[in-house]
Amino acid sequence: MDFFEQQEQARHKTRRLVFYFFMAVSSMILLIYSLIQGLGIFTGFNRHPYDFASQSLLEEAWNGKLFLEVSLGTLLVIFCGSTFKILSLSAGGSALAESLDGRLVSTTTQDADERKLLNVVEEMAIASGVPMPKVYVLDGEKGINAFACGHSTSDATVAVTHGCLVLLDRDELQGVIAHEFSHILNGDMRLNLRLAGLLFGIFCIATIGRILLNFRSSNRNDRNALPILGLALLAVGSIGLFFGRLIQASICRQREFLADASAVQFTRNPAGVSQALKKIGGYGFGSWLISNHAPDVGHFFFSNGIPRSGPGLLATHPPLEQRIRAIDPAWDGIFPRVDLTAIRQEITKEKGQPRAVFMDGKMIILGAAMESESRIKTPPVLKPHSIVSSFGKTSPMHLKYARELREAIPETTRTAAREPLGAAALLFALLLETDETLRASQLEVIKSRFSAEMAKRVEDIRPDVAEVALKARLPLVNVCLGALKQLSPADYRKFQSTLDPLSPKEGASGLFAWVLQTIVTRHLSVAFGSEPHPGIQFYSLKPLLPDCALVLSMLARAGAQEEPKIQEAFDAGIPYLQAPLQAPLELAPANQCSVTALQTSLNRLAQSAPLVKKHVLQACAHVVGADGIIQETEAELLRGVADTLDCPLPPWQTAAAGGLTQDGA
Repeated sequence: MDFFEQQEQARHKTRRLVFYFFMAVSSMILLIYSLIQGLGIFTGFNRHPYDFASQSLLEEAWNGKLFLEVSLGTLLVIFCGSTFKILSLSAGGSALAESLDGRLVSTTTQDADERKLLNVVEEMAIASGVPMPKVYVLDGEKGINAFACGHSTSDATVAVTHGCLVLLDRDELQGVIAHEFSHILNGDMRLNLRLAGLLFGIFCIATIGRILLNFRSSNRNDRNALPILGLALLAVGSIGLFFGRLIQASICRQREFLADASAVQFTRNPAGVSQALKKIGGYGFGSWLISNHAPDVGHFFFSNGIPRSGPGLLATHPPLEQRIRAIDPAWDGIFPRVDLTAIRQEITKEKGQPRAVFMDGKMIILGAAMESESRIKTPPVLKPHSIVSSFGKTSPMHLKYARELREAIPETTRTAAREPLGAAALLFALLLETDETLRASQLEVIKSRFSAEMAKRVEDIRPDVAEVALKARLPLVNVCLGALKQLSPADYRKFQSTLDPLSPKEGASGLFAWVLQTIVTRHLSVAFGSEPHPGIQFYSLKPLLPDCALVLSMLARAGAQEEPKIQEAFDAGIPYLQAPLQAPLELAPANQCSVTALQTSLNRLAQSAPLVKKHVLQACAHVVGADGIIQETEAELLRGVADTLDCPLPPWQTAAAGGLTQDGA
């Protein structure tokens, strides 16, 4: 199953979630009504005082007015609870991590464990094409656990418990993070957020029951029925809890097996995930969470975080034994005892590990991907069908590339990318022109719109950035996103106001500037809450055909200069749209192919269903690959299109230059 089918499956699971939710709420309404009506019959409160024996059993059992009142009251409580939770989680993964007392890990941290964690997350982000997420540590949680959360890749957050941070070695931690990235890529994050919001409303009934149960009247002679009602609601809430756990299990359990398998596929290291699971089994705290919010969000986590959550159908995760045997069939069934002292001595820190080497000023990455000018100028062979199959998929070679790239970046550039203002300076430096006059005017823009100190910093870092940008400028942009998300609101506004006037508008530089602006602005605007999360508005391609024509025209014109070649490239992509035959598409004139029009069309396409996006990107890949090769501008433009559609694309073009095939083999 490919990336787009996984996204579509997650969307269908949302429909199933709504059905389960409806069944749970209906059952709770019937139970609450039965309890209240039964209590009324038992006490005689629901009978007319002067006609005590005139009501039949059916008339006593059914009270339409009471049923309506119970239904409206229950729905109101559930609606208010779910709405409150959904709104509280509208900020994305950060809101959930902070509700669990998570601490944001600074991108400039010098702590060895935190640096190891950031490096692993950074490598996975580069390898998968996902923007660098925010990283949190749950300091109060001693169990070994982790989660990924967010509405989209733009506001994704990865969080680990303190136990996960300090007790897992690098391979084990990489396996856990790969598992969480598979949830990001498979569309599970948004589904889990919706599930958390809906379940909170159901759990509110039990919360109200506990409050009423503890209510005491100041008058001892007062026959207070509220504790009795509270006990009844608590019982009903337990039914709601049962349904909630059942929904969590039915939606999430199979996804955990899939995430484990994806993590093994990402890393080609089954021991990483299996050893992490074995440590959980042999550790006294296991994967348990102590937070009061754990029951509401237990389905987010790497392993079961709810003590005594119940076996079988109600468990939010498959048993550890099943998960381990699915990865390691030869396992002897014995969980190794976790010796904390020995673990702290055995864990290898990244500090002091050998870096990638430099030779004649060129970085040696993936078989000398950057070792010679002639190799750099040779466009890699393109296989369009393998581009689409690579969406959302990360191979061990991608991870190797990501790690070696990160290590090969000069120290000054790497340090800047980890610090918010330094990352802003780095991106500004990527946009500087080679012409001295144009570059001087750009530096004046930075000085006037941001600060003179920023302009000086950009000028100082430019030589190192230019060296890295020779072959890895988009991965470098991805790395910077983590630090940029930690800008202050004031610095973010200055950064945004500087980015557009600084960007070239024409030629290859103009196309790259558009790609950079598209990626950075989209992800930061979501992270800073200035842009809503787009929902699905289009389920077929028909209303989007003019937008498709414009996007394909832009790609065709980016890769060819002569009109016959441009038309040939455009025509190569049309069949893969699978558009209606009665709607022929025509190549857009050059004067209509502006970056503004392109952005407008992509914003509409971003609101389409996953399988519609798949057809669009298939067509784009075949337009780019019509001549059998891929140019740098084409690759970057395709990456910008994919990012706007929220479809992570691994660094396949760079990997191909290093000797990999297009499918990452």
